[in-house]
Amino acid sequence: MPLDSASSAVDVKSVGVVGAGTMGNGIAQVFAQAGFTVQLVDIAAPMLDRARISIEKSLARFVEKGKVTADDRDAALGRLSMTTRLEALATADLIVEAIIEDTVAKQRLFASLDAICAPHAVLASNTSSISITVLGSATKRPGQVLGMHFMNPVPLMTLVELIRGQATSDTSMQMAHDLCRALGKTGVEAADYPGFIANRILLPMLNEAFFAVMEGVGTPTAIDAVMKGGLNHPMGPLTLADFIGLDVCLAILEVLHEGLGDPKYRPCPLLKRMVAAGHLGRKSGRGFYEYV
Repeated sequence: MPLDSASSAVDVKSVGVVGAGTMGNGIAQVFAQAGFTVQLVDIAAPMLDRARISIEKSLARFVEKGKVTADDRDAALGRLSMTTRLEALATADLIVEAIIEDTVAKQRLFASLDAICAPHAVLASNTSSISITVLGSATKRPGQVLGMHFMNPVPLMTLVELIRGQATSDTSMQMAHDLCRALGKTGVEAADYPGFIANRILLPMLNEAFFAVMEGVGTPTAIDAVMKGGLNHPMGPLTLADFIGLDVCLAILEVLHEGLGDPKYRPCPLLKRMVAAGHLGRKSGRGFYEYV
């Protein structure tokens, strides 16, 4: 349920989510399920239509599995509204940004949110790799800017990386920890370095799998089979990369390579070629595997 003033310095009742893609609609869903009023914003109305369908399907599966009741589902949907107007977030207590993984685009959005939103509002980014300090510097409230990196699929994964920028206040971080508990999730704090914890470790492994394919060390099927059967990974690295999106993998590797300056983060040329060809994984129907 929403936080009260006794549990956090910010009384969060209204939440805005910007970006209606896979991550954004998942974030909107979990906040609505937890009792928060949610505005999902995207510049493209068709994205909002797809997001509503996705959320309705997700909640329907929860009802089928007995995880929520039909009344709970209807109540969650009743707390969720969608709009193409960023100005609709003027009264939100918390805004979570979930747009493309591009520094300039995010900075522009944070500057706009800073001008639109109430002075008490906290601005969070779902970025998987971009500096929270850089995003905070685009605002006049850097102490109220932090990272809330949800894991995909958001309704099922319980971990949230909480990233403290150089200027992020203790109050904002405590609010984020409190919110994670309200969502039934576990917040784990990470420092503001490229890739944070999860992707700092994950992406070099995926990148090495890309190189292994490029160099003929093994087929995608063989590489995934070794990692699953030999190292007990629940999903092979190439299947996982297709699920994440190869364009997203490339963007994160580029942030790691530029931010840390170490050649070990150099994106695999095969990955770059596949992204240039539009072979992005599941979402495009073709990546290291083909999808119907």
